[in-house]
Amino acid sequence: MSTRYNARTVEPKWQKIWEERGDFLTRDPADEGANGKPKYYVLEMFPYPSGRIHMGHVRNYTIGDAIARFRRARGYNVLHPMGWDAFGMPAENAAMEKNVHPKGWTYDNIAAMRAQLKSIGLAIDWSREFATCDPEYYGQEQALFLDMLDAGIVTRRKSMVNWDPVDNTVLANEQVIDGRGWRSGALVERRELTQWFLKISDFADDLLDGLETLTHWPEKVRLMQRNWIGRSEGARVFFPLDGVPGEADHRLEIFTTRPDTLFGASFCALSPHHPLTQALAKDNPALQDFIRKCDQIGTSEEAIETAEKMGFDTGLTARHPFMEGKTLPVYVANFVLMEYGTGAIFACPAHDQRDFDFAKKYGLPIIPVVTPKDRAEDPAWGAELIAGTDAFTGDGVAVNSEFLNGLDVTAAKRAAIEKLEALGLGEGTVNYRLRDWGISRQRYWGCPIPVIHCEACGVVPVPRDQLPVVLPDDVTFDQPGNPLDRHPTWKQVDCPECGSPARRETDTFDTFVDSSWYFARFTAPDAKTPTDKETANRWLPVDQYIGGIEHAILHLLYARFFTRAMHKTGHLSLDEPFAGLFTQGMVNHETYRDEQGRWVPPEEVAIETVDGKRVAKHVETGAPIRIGSVEKMSKSKKNTVDPEDIIAKYGADTARWFMLSDSPPDRDVQWSDQGAEGAWRFTQRLWRMVSGAAGSIAPKGAAMPTAFSEEAMALRRAAHQALAAAADDFDNLRFNRAVARVYELANAIAAFAPAEPKKDDAKWALREALELIVQIVGPMMPHLAEECWETLGHETPLTGTEWPVADKALLVEDSITIAVQVNGKRRDELTIARDADRETVERAALALDKVEKAIDGKPVRKVIVVPGKIVNIVA
Repeated sequence: MSTRYNARTVEPKWQKIWEERGDFLTRDPADEGANGKPKYYVLEMFPYPSGRIHMGHVRNYTIGDAIARFRRARGYNVLHPMGWDAFGMPAENAAMEKNVHPKGWTYDNIAAMRAQLKSIGLAIDWSREFATCDPEYYGQEQALFLDMLDAGIVTRRKSMVNWDPVDNTVLANEQVIDGRGWRSGALVERRELTQWFLKISDFADDLLDGLETLTHWPEKVRLMQRNWIGRSEGARVFFPLDGVPGEADHRLEIFTTRPDTLFGASFCALSPHHPLTQALAKDNPALQDFIRKCDQIGTSEEAIETAEKMGFDTGLTARHPFMEGKTLPVYVANFVLMEYGTGAIFACPAHDQRDFDFAKKYGLPIIPVVTPKDRAEDPAWGAELIAGTDAFTGDGVAVNSEFLNGLDVTAAKRAAIEKLEALGLGEGTVNYRLRDWGISRQRYWGCPIPVIHCEACGVVPVPRDQLPVVLPDDVTFDQPGNPLDRHPTWKQVDCPECGSPARRETDTFDTFVDSSWYFARFTAPDAKTPTDKETANRWLPVDQYIGGIEHAILHLLYARFFTRAMHKTGHLSLDEPFAGLFTQGMVNHETYRDEQGRWVPPEEVAIETVDGKRVAKHVETGAPIRIGSVEKMSKSKKNTVDPEDIIAKYGADTARWFMLSDSPPDRDVQWSDQGAEGAWRFTQRLWRMVSGAAGSIAPKGAAMPTAFSEEAMALRRAAHQALAAAADDFDNLRFNRAVARVYELANAIAAFAPAEPKKDDAKWALREALELIVQIVGPMMPHLAEECWETLGHETPLTGTEWPVADKALLVEDSITIAVQVNGKRRDELTIARDADRETVERAALALDKVEKAIDGKPVRKVIVVPGKIVNIVA
């Protein structure tokens, strides 16, 4: 038996055996072959086929795989599938840059990444694999869209959109990061286009309420979704306008959460894209120029919030709803968002910082109408606020507000709303930050939207028997814009209703549509309808979903909405898709730069310790290298590590073990060569421990001895306690703790094995301990565990072996260790029988050498024994 574990031969061997045996093929819970096992659906967020896996993939899928293997061993019928989020702009960019077709590029990348993922040894049912660019998949997505269209969940209208000038497509608000496109990084522009929308806003309350049921989600994710949905109670206020030209609305509608501050209003402001602004701009070049300047700031709330406040006086005035004869100037302001409320505000500068800054800049009145309760009678407070630099946004009581004076904020809001309703100038209402989801994208490599535009009939759904509407292969990318618009024949089609010449919709779906229901398709990937409802209901919800925190809003909110929409259209019978959510941390690495400031990849850096300091140099040139901060692995900073190189050097199990052992899985992990070396050394240690034990362990299946020595019982106790603790760790995704249990047990085995070489009870206990440590390791390092299991004489692979049951009698310690203090200072510790009486504990504590030295002959006045915890001797 080799004393060196060779991952290069062992890992392919077991991957082949698992595949030939069909170990990871999943049976439907209703099938007779499922044997009535409880279902468990574990799913990692599926990857984009970029062509290479990265260490983030390794961590994500190792976590999911460990869960899947553990649950399968515990007797669950596990569904653990894999697919590809395959549509999107990178494929089109590759087509333009490399003169390849997006389809070929994508499927080639899928093949490469599939092989890479298989090399990790994932326990995946590959028979369920699909890519979202498969016509069989997106044809069912088109059917879902038509069902939602019939159900009133889809609408089409003109709207201002975020336009990415590099990718030449629309972006959802969530895809605009700091005013830039989430993929291209280009500054986003504002344009008006006719778009398709999914009416997610109709589900806002349900999505908000549903968060309360997601008790196995991270609270930070639930909070992020609450904030994005953004439910706020307030009032709609109607300000009559003077000076409005032509047919424009002569009443300005404003939503506010602070109607109690209306008496502090000093101006009104419109979004640059408010309909009234657009009407005024038609014949006003100066206003047109102002709107252009606003659009250059960016579209994100962050960009607008930090930009200098700018305004344009329209010359209009708004009549105050409560104060007879008072009018407010109406501005167009760059900080007013069309996406929130009505796209117009009344401004109370004293109690809103943006309004305060704007009023200071343009010399507008600042009227305090809420004062801290302890200064309600202080006339100097208002003057101090006006002279200062900050608005007062805290709680207090109303002042300078006629019928509201003296009321607290809550009561003043109610009274203001009642007055508005009595005057017919407003009403109480609820508003949401969440807006309908614009799903139209002006690109080729996406799912075609299945509608036809007819001059006579309008928008006509594609007949269902003509689905899927398949993308044409013969497209070109030699000029900007959507190739579907330029295709000579694809968009030309007869109207299904009247037979007249018509045209296909050339927009395609936002790729977040593709990933909003794939988890349901995995339950029956060959179904002739979007789902096999009964099968989907048996598998869903996903019991454990795993992915990055960066998807907390975009993907997870859309998937929750889509599940509700699929429920409404009869494809599912539940509303929440993911019962449990785990967000793993990122994989980080040091960064390196040369003397010119250029990033240098880790494989080109040699590090040594000189005079106690780490010093880096280039491996080829010897030039000095600066060691930088530890940051998320990224291509731009060249601090990535290729998983293929790690697997080739150490084996997949080493990479898996490091990913699970270095830190809690919800925190970032720092990849290091030393850490990888340490993980590899442990694989070798465990292999030597098992392979070298042949003459020191009982034969497989030997009867358990009737009695054990104290040393053998101690080993058995350590093994069963590690087993029970590791099972709890797996249940709670504390893999780093499970790793720690393995190290502790390995140390116990190593200390025991040479001491008790020949006794039957020792041989039996040693076999048991080795088998248990291998089974604990199994979900995390499956190839090594299988090889060890076979070496221990087992013919049935570990993948077909049930998880062992810990002996409860061995989980109870016969002895305990308690601290011993003298005059309140810890001096020693005492190991004693758990059931020892008070007098026995006291005598044993007083007999300790360190205690006797600390007492130093002084009389003992009192001995305080706290059972099971501490002994304090007062001398």
